[in-house]
Amino acid sequence: MTRPARILHAHSTFALGGKEARAVHLMNAFGDAAEHVVLTAVPGALGARDAIDPGIKVDFPGDEGAPPLHGKPSPGRYLRLARYMAGFDLVLTYNWGAMDAVGARRMCAPFMRLPALIHAEDGFNQDEVVRQNPKRVAFRRLMLPTAAKLVVPSQRLEAIARDVWRQPARRVLRIPNGIRLPSEAEIAAPLPIPGLDRSRPGVVIGTIAGLRAVKNLPRLVRVFAAGAPADARLVILGEGPEREAIVAEAERLGVADRMILPGFVSDPVRYLGNFDIFALSSDSEQFPISLVEAMACGLPALCTDVGDIRAMASADNAPFLFGTNDEAGMAQGLARLCADSGLRCTIGAANRAVALHEFDENAMIESYRSLYWSFIRR
Repeated sequence: MTRPARILHAHSTFALGGKEARAVHLMNAFGDAAEHVVLTAVPGALGARDAIDPGIKVDFPGDEGAPPLHGKPSPGRYLRLARYMAGFDLVLTYNWGAMDAVGARRMCAPFMRLPALIHAEDGFNQDEVVRQNPKRVAFRRLMLPTAAKLVVPSQRLEAIARDVWRQPARRVLRIPNGIRLPSEAEIAAPLPIPGLDRSRPGVVIGTIAGLRAVKNLPRLVRVFAAGAPADARLVILGEGPEREAIVAEAERLGVADRMILPGFVSDPVRYLGNFDIFALSSDSEQFPISLVEAMACGLPALCTDVGDIRAMASADNAPFLFGTNDEAGMAQGLARLCADSGLRCTIGAANRAVALHEFDENAMIESYRSLYWSFIRR
Protein backbone atom coordinates (compact mmCIF):
# COMPACT_ATOMS: atom_id res chain seq x y z
CA MET A 1 0.00 0.00 0.00
CA THR A 2 1.68 3.22 -1.18
CA ARG A 3 -0.83 5.67 0.33
CA PRO A 4 -1.26 6.01 4.11
CA ALA A 5 -3.61 3.47 5.67
CA ARG A 6 -6.97 4.94 6.71
CA ILE A 7 -7.86 3.73 10.19
CA LEU A 8 -11.16 4.35 11.97
CA HIS A 9 -11.04 4.38 15.78
CA ALA A 10 -14.36 3.88 17.59
CA HIS A 11 -13.93 4.66 21.29
CA SER A 12 -16.22 4.43 24.28
CA THR A 13 -14.66 7.76 25.30
CA PHE A 14 -11.54 9.63 24.20
CA ALA A 15 -10.90 11.24 27.58
CA LEU A 16 -7.31 10.47 28.50
CA GLY A 17 -7.05 7.12 30.26
CA GLY A 18 -5.07 3.93 29.78
CA LYS A 19 -6.59 2.73 26.51
CA GLU A 20 -6.65 6.24 25.04
CA ALA A 21 -3.02 6.82 26.00
CA ARG A 22 -2.05 3.58 24.27
CA ALA A 23 -4.08 4.42 21.15
CA VAL A 24 -2.47 7.86 20.93
CA HIS A 25 0.97 6.38 21.50
CA LEU A 26 0.45 3.97 18.62
CA MET A 27 -0.83 6.77 16.34
CA ASN A 28 2.32 8.74 17.08
CA ALA A 29 4.52 5.68 16.50
CA PHE A 30 2.93 4.88 13.12
CA GLY A 31 3.65 8.42 11.89
CA ASP A 32 2.74 9.17 8.28
CA ALA A 33 2.07 5.50 7.50
CA ALA A 34 -1.52 6.00 8.67
CA GLU A 35 -4.30 8.58 8.80
CA HIS A 36 -6.88 8.38 11.55
CA VAL A 37 -10.52 9.24 12.24
CA VAL A 38 -11.71 9.09 15.87
CA LEU A 39 -15.32 8.60 16.95
CA THR A 40 -16.43 8.57 20.58
CA ALA A 41 -19.63 7.31 22.18
CA VAL A 42 -19.44 10.20 24.69
CA PRO A 43 -19.73 13.42 22.64
CA GLY A 44 -17.06 15.95 23.49
CA ALA A 45 -14.94 13.52 25.55
CA LEU A 46 -11.72 14.29 23.69
CA GLY A 47 -9.16 14.88 26.44
CA ALA A 48 -6.60 12.58 24.81
CA ARG A 49 -6.58 14.69 21.65
CA ASP A 50 -3.88 17.02 22.97
CA ALA A 51 -1.42 14.13 23.34
CA ILE A 52 -1.40 13.41 19.58
CA ASP A 53 1.73 14.68 17.83
CA PRO A 54 1.05 17.74 15.62
CA GLY A 55 2.29 15.94 12.51
CA ILE A 56 -0.24 13.10 12.77
CA LYS A 57 -3.22 13.40 10.45
CA VAL A 58 -6.33 12.76 12.54
CA ASP A 59 -9.92 13.96 12.26
CA PHE A 60 -12.68 14.14 14.88
CA PRO A 61 -15.89 14.44 12.85
CA GLY A 62 -18.27 14.20 15.82
CA ASP A 63 -21.93 13.30 15.44
CA GLU A 64 -22.38 15.98 12.77
CA GLY A 65 -19.87 14.38 10.39
CA ALA A 66 -20.27 10.68 11.20
CA PRO A 67 -22.97 8.30 12.46
CA PRO A 68 -23.14 8.43 16.29
CA LEU A 69 -21.84 5.55 18.39
CA HIS A 70 -24.45 6.25 21.07
CA GLY A 71 -28.15 5.55 20.77
CA LYS A 72 -30.59 2.67 20.67
CA PRO A 73 -29.44 -0.21 18.41
CA SER A 74 -31.48 -0.44 15.22
CA PRO A 75 -30.96 -1.84 11.69
CA GLY A 76 -31.01 1.64 10.17
CA ARG A 77 -28.41 2.99 12.57
CA TYR A 78 -26.20 -0.05 12.10
CA LEU A 79 -26.45 0.29 8.34
CA ARG A 80 -25.29 3.91 8.52
CA LEU A 81 -22.34 2.89 10.68
CA ALA A 82 -21.39 0.08 8.28
CA ARG A 83 -21.52 2.38 5.26
CA TYR A 84 -19.23 4.81 7.08
CA MET A 85 -16.76 2.00 7.94
CA ALA A 86 -16.57 0.97 4.30
CA GLY A 87 -14.36 3.97 3.52
CA PHE A 88 -11.48 2.73 5.72
CA ASP A 89 -8.71 0.14 5.51
CA LEU A 90 -9.11 -0.98 9.14
CA VAL A 91 -11.61 -0.43 11.95
CA LEU A 92 -10.48 -0.44 15.58
CA THR A 93 -13.10 -0.57 18.31
CA TYR A 94 -12.49 -0.11 22.02
CA ASN A 95 -14.47 -1.37 25.01
CA TRP A 96 -18.21 -1.71 25.56
CA GLY A 97 -19.03 1.83 24.47
CA ALA A 98 -18.00 1.03 20.89
CA MET A 99 -19.82 -2.30 20.68
CA ASP A 100 -22.48 -0.87 18.34
CA ALA A 101 -19.77 -0.51 15.68
CA VAL A 102 -18.96 -4.19 16.18
CA GLY A 103 -22.65 -4.97 15.86
CA ALA A 104 -22.91 -2.92 12.67
CA ARG A 105 -20.22 -5.03 11.04
CA ARG A 106 -21.81 -8.23 12.31
CA MET A 107 -25.14 -7.30 10.71
CA CYS A 108 -23.87 -5.86 7.42
CA ALA A 109 -20.74 -7.88 6.55
CA PRO A 110 -22.73 -10.63 4.77
CA PHE A 111 -23.85 -8.20 2.05
CA MET A 112 -21.27 -5.38 2.18
CA ARG A 113 -17.55 -5.28 1.56
CA LEU A 114 -16.12 -4.02 4.85
CA PRO A 115 -12.60 -3.72 6.24
CA ALA A 116 -11.36 -5.96 9.01
CA LEU A 117 -12.37 -4.98 12.53
CA ILE A 118 -10.14 -5.48 15.57
CA HIS A 119 -11.77 -5.03 18.96
CA ALA A 120 -9.86 -4.14 22.15
CA GLU A 121 -11.15 -4.66 25.68
CA ASP A 122 -9.29 -3.03 28.57
CA GLY A 123 -11.57 -3.51 31.56
CA PHE A 124 -14.81 -2.54 33.23
CA ASN A 125 -16.44 0.52 34.72
CA GLN A 126 -17.85 0.81 38.24
CA ASP A 127 -21.14 -0.83 37.26
CA GLU A 128 -19.41 -4.14 36.43
CA VAL A 129 -16.76 -4.30 39.16
CA VAL A 130 -18.53 -7.07 41.12
CA ARG A 131 -20.45 -8.83 38.34
CA GLN A 132 -20.61 -8.43 34.60
CA ASN A 133 -23.89 -7.24 33.14
CA PRO A 134 -25.63 -10.36 31.73
CA LYS A 135 -27.09 -8.41 28.79
CA ARG A 136 -23.64 -7.12 27.87
CA VAL A 137 -22.18 -10.61 28.14
CA ALA A 138 -24.87 -11.92 25.78
CA PHE A 139 -24.34 -9.05 23.36
CA ARG A 140 -20.59 -9.62 23.29
CA ARG A 141 -21.08 -13.31 22.63
CA LEU A 142 -23.34 -12.44 19.71
CA MET A 143 -21.29 -9.63 18.16
CA LEU A 144 -17.63 -10.41 18.81
CA PRO A 145 -17.39 -13.23 16.22
CA THR A 146 -17.33 -10.47 13.60
CA ALA A 147 -13.99 -9.22 14.95
CA ALA A 148 -10.88 -10.49 13.22
CA LYS A 149 -9.12 -10.34 16.59
CA LEU A 150 -10.05 -9.51 20.17
CA VAL A 151 -7.07 -7.84 21.87
CA VAL A 152 -6.68 -7.72 25.65
CA PRO A 153 -3.78 -6.51 27.84
CA SER A 154 -4.16 -8.84 30.83
CA GLN A 155 -4.26 -12.51 31.72
CA ARG A 156 -7.56 -12.01 33.56
CA LEU A 157 -9.28 -10.46 30.54
CA GLU A 158 -7.87 -13.18 28.32
CA ALA A 159 -9.57 -15.77 30.52
CA ILE A 160 -12.83 -13.77 30.55
CA ALA A 161 -12.79 -13.50 26.75
CA ARG A 162 -12.48 -17.28 26.39
CA ASP A 163 -14.57 -18.52 29.30
CA VAL A 164 -17.30 -15.88 29.72
CA TRP A 165 -17.61 -14.32 26.26
CA ARG A 166 -16.93 -17.74 24.65
CA GLN A 167 -14.43 -16.54 22.09
CA PRO A 168 -12.12 -19.15 20.55
CA ALA A 169 -8.50 -18.95 21.67
CA ARG A 170 -7.31 -18.34 18.08
CA ARG A 171 -9.27 -15.07 17.97
CA VAL A 172 -8.08 -13.73 21.35
CA LEU A 173 -4.68 -12.04 21.46
CA ARG A 174 -3.01 -10.72 24.61
CA ILE A 175 -0.60 -7.82 24.11
CA PRO A 176 0.73 -6.44 27.41
CA ASN A 177 0.92 -2.66 27.69
CA GLY A 178 4.36 -1.13 27.33
CA ILE A 179 5.80 2.32 27.89
CA ARG A 180 8.76 4.46 26.92
CA LEU A 181 11.17 3.53 29.67
CA PRO A 182 12.64 6.64 31.32
CA SER A 183 16.38 7.05 31.78
CA GLU A 184 18.03 7.44 35.17
CA ALA A 185 18.60 11.11 34.33
CA GLU A 186 14.89 11.70 33.64
CA ILE A 187 13.95 10.06 36.94
CA ALA A 188 16.49 12.17 38.84
CA ALA A 189 15.31 15.43 37.23
CA PRO A 190 11.52 15.21 36.86
CA LEU A 191 9.35 18.02 35.60
CA PRO A 192 7.93 20.13 38.44
CA ILE A 193 4.37 19.47 39.55
CA PRO A 194 2.30 22.63 40.01
CA GLY A 195 1.61 23.18 43.69
CA LEU A 196 4.24 20.70 44.96
CA ASP A 197 7.31 22.13 46.70
CA ARG A 198 9.85 19.31 46.73
CA SER A 199 12.22 21.29 48.93
CA ARG A 200 9.87 20.75 51.86
CA PRO A 201 10.55 17.68 54.02
CA GLY A 202 8.14 14.78 54.01
CA VAL A 203 7.22 11.79 51.89
CA VAL A 204 5.22 12.38 48.70
CA ILE A 205 2.59 9.76 47.85
CA GLY A 206 1.29 10.08 44.32
CA THR A 207 -0.95 8.51 41.73
CA ILE A 208 -2.00 8.98 38.10
CA ALA A 209 -5.64 8.32 37.34
CA GLY A 210 -8.71 9.55 35.58
CA LEU A 211 -10.89 10.89 38.37
CA ARG A 212 -13.63 8.30 37.85
CA ALA A 213 -15.62 6.25 40.34
CA VAL A 214 -13.92 2.95 39.44
CA LYS A 215 -10.56 4.43 40.53
CA ASN A 216 -12.02 4.94 44.05
CA LEU A 217 -9.71 7.83 44.91
CA PRO A 218 -11.68 8.67 48.08
CA ARG A 219 -10.33 5.32 49.32
CA LEU A 220 -6.79 6.58 48.69
CA VAL A 221 -7.59 9.77 50.62
CA ARG A 222 -8.79 7.70 53.57
CA VAL A 223 -5.69 5.47 53.47
CA PHE A 224 -3.49 8.57 53.31
CA ALA A 225 -5.27 10.18 56.25
CA ALA A 226 -4.95 7.02 58.35
CA GLY A 227 -1.43 5.91 57.42
CA ALA A 228 0.72 8.84 56.30
CA PRO A 229 2.74 10.99 58.73
CA ALA A 230 1.73 14.60 59.32
CA ASP A 231 4.33 16.04 56.94
CA ALA A 232 3.45 13.73 54.00
CA ARG A 233 1.60 14.98 50.93
CA LEU A 234 -0.73 13.31 48.48
CA VAL A 235 -0.58 14.19 44.76
CA ILE A 236 -3.28 13.00 42.34
CA LEU A 237 -2.45 13.64 38.68
CA GLY A 238 -5.54 13.50 36.49
CA GLU A 239 -8.92 15.01 35.77
CA GLY A 240 -12.48 13.74 35.75
CA PRO A 241 -15.98 13.87 37.19
CA GLU A 242 -15.09 12.62 40.70
CA ARG A 243 -12.90 15.62 41.58
CA GLU A 244 -15.45 17.16 43.95
CA ALA A 245 -16.01 13.88 45.78
CA ILE A 246 -12.26 13.49 46.31
CA VAL A 247 -11.90 17.02 47.65
CA ALA A 248 -14.93 16.54 49.91
CA GLU A 249 -13.42 13.38 51.44
CA ALA A 250 -10.11 15.16 52.04
CA GLU A 251 -11.90 18.05 53.73
CA ARG A 252 -13.94 15.66 55.88
CA LEU A 253 -10.76 13.98 57.10
CA GLY A 254 -8.80 17.20 57.58
CA VAL A 255 -6.10 16.49 54.96
CA ALA A 256 -7.21 18.83 52.17
CA ASP A 257 -4.27 21.16 52.87
CA ARG A 258 -1.88 18.25 52.21
CA MET A 259 -3.52 17.07 48.98
CA ILE A 260 -2.56 18.46 45.57
CA LEU A 261 -4.73 18.04 42.47
CA PRO A 262 -2.78 19.59 39.57
CA GLY A 263 -5.12 18.18 36.90
CA PHE A 264 -4.10 16.48 33.66
CA VAL A 265 -0.44 16.28 32.61
CA SER A 266 0.85 14.88 29.33
CA ASP A 267 3.63 12.27 29.40
CA PRO A 268 3.12 11.63 33.15
CA VAL A 269 6.21 9.44 33.41
CA ARG A 270 8.26 12.68 33.32
CA TYR A 271 6.66 13.77 36.62
CA LEU A 272 6.88 10.53 38.59
CA GLY A 273 10.36 11.25 39.91
CA ASN A 274 8.67 13.69 42.31
CA PHE A 275 6.99 10.79 44.14
CA ASP A 276 8.44 8.62 46.89
CA ILE A 277 5.57 6.11 46.80
CA PHE A 278 3.11 5.29 44.03
CA ALA A 279 -0.42 4.38 45.09
CA LEU A 280 -3.35 2.82 43.24
CA SER A 281 -6.74 2.43 44.92
CA SER A 282 -8.99 1.15 42.11
CA ASP A 283 -11.92 -1.19 42.52
CA SER A 284 -11.07 -2.71 39.13
CA GLU A 285 -8.04 -2.70 36.84
CA GLN A 286 -6.63 -5.05 34.24
CA PHE A 287 -3.09 -3.99 33.30
CA PRO A 288 -2.65 -0.40 34.53
CA ILE A 289 -0.13 1.61 32.53
CA SER A 290 0.32 3.98 35.47
CA LEU A 291 1.76 1.11 37.53
CA VAL A 292 4.19 0.21 34.75
CA GLU A 293 5.30 3.86 34.59
CA ALA A 294 5.80 3.97 38.35
CA MET A 295 7.78 0.74 38.33
CA ALA A 296 9.96 2.04 35.50
CA CYS A 297 10.73 5.09 37.65
CA GLY A 298 11.89 2.88 40.50
CA LEU A 299 8.96 3.48 42.85
CA PRO A 300 7.44 1.12 45.39
CA ALA A 301 3.71 0.65 44.84
CA LEU A 302 0.89 0.49 47.36
CA CYS A 303 -2.06 -1.01 45.44
CA THR A 304 -5.36 -2.76 45.62
CA ASP A 305 -4.83 -6.34 44.47
CA VAL A 306 -6.96 -6.26 41.32
CA GLY A 307 -6.51 -7.44 37.72
CA ASP A 308 -2.96 -8.44 36.80
CA ILE A 309 -1.27 -6.18 39.36
CA ARG A 310 0.20 -9.03 41.42
CA ALA A 311 1.68 -10.58 38.27
CA MET A 312 3.06 -7.21 37.15
CA ALA A 313 4.81 -6.00 40.31
CA SER A 314 8.04 -7.46 41.64
CA ALA A 315 7.99 -10.15 44.33
CA ASP A 316 9.45 -7.59 46.76
CA ASN A 317 6.36 -5.42 46.26
CA ALA A 318 3.86 -8.24 46.95
CA PRO A 319 3.38 -7.45 50.69
CA PHE A 320 1.98 -4.04 49.71
CA LEU A 321 -0.92 -5.32 47.62
CA PHE A 322 -4.24 -5.42 49.47
CA GLY A 323 -7.82 -6.51 48.93
CA THR A 324 -10.31 -3.79 48.06
CA ASN A 325 -12.00 -4.26 51.46
CA ASP A 326 -8.76 -3.91 53.46
CA GLU A 327 -8.27 -0.16 53.89
CA ALA A 328 -6.78 -0.73 57.35
CA GLY A 329 -4.13 -2.99 55.84
CA MET A 330 -3.38 -0.44 53.14
CA ALA A 331 -2.98 2.28 55.76
CA GLN A 332 -0.57 0.10 57.75
CA GLY A 333 1.37 -0.70 54.57
CA LEU A 334 1.59 2.99 53.73
CA ALA A 335 2.85 3.81 57.21
CA ARG A 336 5.54 1.16 56.88
CA LEU A 337 6.70 2.49 53.49
CA CYS A 338 6.70 6.08 54.70
CA ALA A 339 8.86 5.17 57.70
CA ASP A 340 11.53 3.15 55.84
CA SER A 341 13.41 4.83 52.99
CA GLY A 342 15.68 1.81 52.58
CA LEU A 343 12.68 -0.45 52.03
CA ARG A 344 11.30 1.99 49.47
CA CYS A 345 14.61 1.92 47.57
CA THR A 346 14.83 -1.89 47.63
CA ILE A 347 11.30 -2.39 46.32
CA GLY A 348 11.67 0.43 43.79
CA ALA A 349 14.85 -1.09 42.36
CA ALA A 350 13.18 -4.49 42.02
CA ASN A 351 10.18 -2.90 40.28
CA ARG A 352 12.39 -1.01 37.84
CA ALA A 353 14.26 -4.20 36.96
CA VAL A 354 10.95 -5.90 36.10
CA ALA A 355 9.80 -2.93 34.01
CA LEU A 356 13.06 -2.76 32.07
CA HIS A 357 12.90 -6.48 31.31
CA GLU A 358 9.21 -6.92 30.50
CA PHE A 359 7.44 -3.67 29.66
CA ASP A 360 9.44 -1.86 26.99
CA GLU A 361 7.12 -0.01 24.59
CA ASN A 362 8.98 -1.18 21.48
CA ALA A 363 7.73 -4.75 21.85
CA MET A 364 4.15 -3.51 22.29
CA ILE A 365 4.36 -1.16 19.28
CA GLU A 366 5.74 -3.86 17.02
CA SER A 367 3.06 -6.33 18.11
CA TYR A 368 0.29 -3.87 17.24
CA ARG A 369 2.00 -2.78 14.01
CA SER A 370 2.32 -6.39 12.85
CA LEU A 371 -1.30 -7.13 13.78
CA TYR A 372 -2.85 -4.05 12.17
CA TRP A 373 -0.91 -4.17 8.92
CA SER A 374 -1.47 -7.89 8.51
CA PHE A 375 -5.17 -7.08 8.06
CA ILE A 376 -4.68 -3.78 6.21
CA ARG A 377 -2.71 -5.62 3.52
CA ARG A 378 -5.62 -8.01 3.00
